[in-house]
Amino acid sequence: MQSPMIPPFRHVPRGVLSGLTALGAGLIFISQASAADPGKIVVQVDKPGAQISPSFYGLMTEEINYSYDGGLYGELIQNRVFKNSGRGRRGGGGDGAPAPTIARWSVVTSDGAQGAYSLDTTDPVNTNALTTSLKLNIATVPAGGRVGVANDGYWGIPAYSNTTYTASFYAKASDGFSGPLKVTIESSDGATNYASATVSGIGAAWKKYSVTLKTGKVQSTAAARFVISGASKGTVNFNLVSLFPPTFKDRANGNRRDIMQLLADMKPGFLRFPGGNYVEGSDYANRWDWPRTIGPLENRPTHNTSWGYRSDDGLGLLEFLEWCEDLKMEPVLAIFAGYTLNGQSYPDEYSRFVQEALDEIEYVTGDTSTKWGAERAKDGHKAPFKLTYVEIGNEDPGGGRGGQGTYPTRFPLFYNAIKAKYPKIQVISTRGDGYGNVVPDVIDDHHYMSLPDALRSAHMYDTRARTTQAGQPAPRIFVGEWASQEGGLGNGSRPVTPSFNAALTDAAFLTGLERNADLVVMECYAPLFVNLNPGGRQWSTDLIGYNTIASFGSPSYYVQKMFSNNKGDVVLPVAVTAQIAPAAPPTAAAPPTDDAAPGRRGRGRGGAGAPTQTLFASSSRDKASGDVILKVVNAAETPQQVEISLDGVKSVGKTAKLELLTGGLNDVNSIAVPMKAAPKSSTIDAGTNFVREFPGNSVSVIRFSAK
Repeated sequence: MQSPMIPPFRHVPRGVLSGLTALGAGLIFISQASAADPGKIVVQVDKPGAQISPSFYGLMTEEINYSYDGGLYGELIQNRVFKNSGRGRRGGGGDGAPAPTIARWSVVTSDGAQGAYSLDTTDPVNTNALTTSLKLNIATVPAGGRVGVANDGYWGIPAYSNTTYTASFYAKASDGFSGPLKVTIESSDGATNYASATVSGIGAAWKKYSVTLKTGKVQSTAAARFVISGASKGTVNFNLVSLFPPTFKDRANGNRRDIMQLLADMKPGFLRFPGGNYVEGSDYANRWDWPRTIGPLENRPTHNTSWGYRSDDGLGLLEFLEWCEDLKMEPVLAIFAGYTLNGQSYPDEYSRFVQEALDEIEYVTGDTSTKWGAERAKDGHKAPFKLTYVEIGNEDPGGGRGGQGTYPTRFPLFYNAIKAKYPKIQVISTRGDGYGNVVPDVIDDHHYMSLPDALRSAHMYDTRARTTQAGQPAPRIFVGEWASQEGGLGNGSRPVTPSFNAALTDAAFLTGLERNADLVVMECYAPLFVNLNPGGRQWSTDLIGYNTIASFGSPSYYVQKMFSNNKGDVVLPVAVTAQIAPAAPPTAAAPPTDDAAPGRRGRGRGGAGAPTQTLFASSSRDKASGDVILKVVNAAETPQQVEISLDGVKSVGKTAKLELLTGGLNDVNSIAVPMKAAPKSSTIDAGTNFVREFPGNSVSVIRFSAK
C-alpha cells in the first residue's frame, strides 16, 4: 500500500490478448463463437501442468482503516497508555465544569461529586514504555457517589450478552485515597450497569491489578463505556488500562473472534505482515522496530502509524506469528529495509538494519540455543516457526529524491546476508527492477486496477518471460497487493467494501493468476480490513468490513474464499470459446480518490475502451481426492450456454458440486445485510461432456469427481 507521501509505484497491466496465448500450463484459445452455437470450455485432464503452491492464496495486512487497534486485535480500550493525540472527551457532572481532554478518556462524576484528571510524567511505571500516566484527583464525593474516568473505546465499548471480560491496569494511590476502586462496563450515559467488579488494596507503589467482569442477558450494544471509579477523596494514577472480551482460541492478548473466523473460513496459506507502509513508517522513529513490539505489554512504547493514528503495539511480532499458527498459515515476513516514507534512507545505518533483519529471522526460526530463539521462548513460544519467504521493504520507489533511489544499493546487502545465514529462505524484492547486482527469488507485484483493467489483466502474466536474458529461471511473482477499484455506484455512492461488480472482475483476474501458477506463487488482496465507524476508514475498497460489534465479508471476500477452498494442486490446461461479447461492459470509471483523507492520491489505472472477453476459466486437480476443479467467470450481462468437455479422463461422476456467486452489479454486503451477495452451493448433472448455462454476471466453481 503506497503512502501519499511519495509517488505511487505500480506495475502497468497488459492489454487484452487474443488468439493463441502461451500459458505455463499449456494453451488457451480465446475466441467468440457464433450466436447460434454454445461456447466451449475444454479441460485437458490428462495433461497436468504446473504445481500450484500450497500457499497460493493468502492474506495481506497492515495497520490502516483501524485494522489492528480497533479491529482484529482484541483490546477494547483506546489510548491505554495515554500517549495518543487527537480528540478527548470532556468530563463533568456535578457542577458541569469541563475537564482537560485526554484522547478517548473523560471524567465521570455523580451528583455533587467533583474531580479532575491530568497527565502525569513525574513517577512513571517504567522509563522505556509506561512513561505517562493518567492522574485522577477526587476532590469531593457525597455518600453513595463516585468520581472516575471513562474510556469510550473504538467507537464504543461492546457490551455482549452473557460474556466474561478481563480487565487489568496499573494503579497507585496518594493524597489519602483509601479505595476501593469499582470497575464497570456501563451504558454511555451511565444509567445501565452491564457488569462490575471491585478492586481493593490500592497502595502507594505501582502495582498491576486484574479483574473479570461478567455481563448478564442483555441486548448487545456498542453504546457502552468502561469506567474505573472511586468513592473516597484522594488521588489515583493509572497506566496500561486494558479490557479484553473472549478472544479467538482464548489467547491472552488475542484477536477478535468473529473476524478471525472469517479469515479461518478462507483457509489462507500465508500472512504477509506486518504490512506495507507499517513496515517503513512515516519517519525513522515510527518505522517497524520489531524489538520494541515483543515481550510484556508494559515494555512496548507504542508508535504512530502512517495513517493518522497511534498503534499500541499489542499486536507485535510474536502475536503476528501466533496469528499464523492459529490459522495454520505460513508467515511472509516483511522487514524494515532502511527507507522511510518521508523519502529518507540511512546509509550509515545499513549494516545495523541488516543485522536487525537477521536477528528478526532468528527470533522467528531459531531454536532455544540461539539468542533470539531463547528470547522468543522467554516470551512464551518455545517452538520455532517455519519461515519460507522474507520481503525486503515495501514498494520502494525508483529515482526521485532522498532515499527513493537507493533500493539497488540496499537490496543486495540484505539479500546476500540472508542467503549466507539462511540459504533456503526465499528473498522477495519489492520492485520489479532496480534490485542491484543480485537476482531475487521472487518479485512482489502490486496492482490496483479499474474494473475494465481488471478484466483485461486476467492475461497479465500469460506472456511474462519465464527466463532471464542469461537463460536462467526468472524470479517468480508474488502478487502481494491487488484489488479491482471502483468509483461511484449507480446510486452515486462509493462502496467502502467491494460491490459484486468488483468481485466479478476480481474473479476473472484470479483465473489468470491460477493459470500462470508456474510463475505466480502467491497472491493476496489488499486492504484486508476496514472499520466502518465514522473516521475509521482511510482507504476503499476493502475485503472485510466491521463495526464495534459485528463483521461481514464483501462479495470479493467470497470470491477469495471460493477460490482458496477449491485451489487444487496442479494446473490443468483449459481452452475457452465464448458464446457472446458483453452487452454492457463495466464502465471505465475514474479511479476513486479518498474523500476521508484530503490530498491523498487516487489508486488504479483508468481503462481505455471496453474489455473484449466475456468468459474466463481456470482448472486444476486435487491430487488427494482426484477431483477436477473448474472455475468459470461469465462477465457478460446475459447467460452463456457453454459445452464443457473433460478430455483425457476415464470417468466422471453423474453429478458435480457447484458453488455459484451471482448478484446485481451494484450489490454490496453490509452489517445489516451481510450476505446479500454470497455463494450458494448445489449439485448439477455432469459428465465428460455436457452443456451448462452460466448465468449472466456470475462466478462458478465446479468440482467433478473424476478418475
